[in-house]
Amino acid sequence: MTKYTYLLINLATVFFPLVLSFDKRVAFYKSWKFIWPGMGITGLLFLIWDVLFTVKGVWSFNANYILGITFFELPLEEVLFFLTVPFACIFIYECLRYYVKWQPADFIVSAICGATIVYGILNCCFNYNRLYTLVTFGTLTPLLFYLFFVLKAKWLNRFFLAYAITLIPFYVINGLLTSIPVVLYNNAENLGKRIGTIPLEDHFYCMALLLMNIAFFEYLRKKGVANAN
Repeated sequence: MTKYTYLLINLATVFFPLVLSFDKRVAFYKSWKFIWPGMGITGLLFLIWDVLFTVKGVWSFNANYILGITFFELPLEEVLFFLTVPFACIFIYECLRYYVKWQPADFIVSAICGATIVYGILNCCFNYNRLYTLVTFGTLTPLLFYLFFVLKAKWLNRFFLAYAITLIPFYVINGLLTSIPVVLYNNAENLGKRIGTIPLEDHFYCMALLLMNIAFFEYLRKKGVANAN
């Protein structure tokens, strides 16, 4: 392992989605213009929290595995993370749209949303003193509530299928980051529960990150199609 470790993980994350973006059927490159604005807004919001988490000691970065180039306390590689991961996950989301016609039934999505919202509210109420837990569920819960109950987003069925598939590379990437470890977590600021070496909150943090990116993506694509007509 070298100082390029985190950078290489980022590059490996985005390599295949970038190369396969030119697949003739999916033609993901044609959707890039709908990705960047939402990725920029979402990335900025999450990077602000990331700076706060780093300053407050929610997590830290192992100097042995990063280049040492920092922006507002964050390693360059951490900034890139909020570009490479959403890009790769939206690619998976789009591929499933074309290659997999099945998606979870409405009652399954309703159950997932309801359970996640209730779990999020309980964590905000009973673990408000844990910063990572509070911010993660304090973001995901209202976002999911709005998309499911207010917006009634039809793409949530496909999103949860994509999220389930995304957990495969998620366990590989986050498994590397937390087992090497590149990122070190302060358990006083989270629930202290892990799946392997990955904090439980990471799963919901990832869900919130992807939900926000895809919500912007779907909105901008719909708007772009409407303007084209």
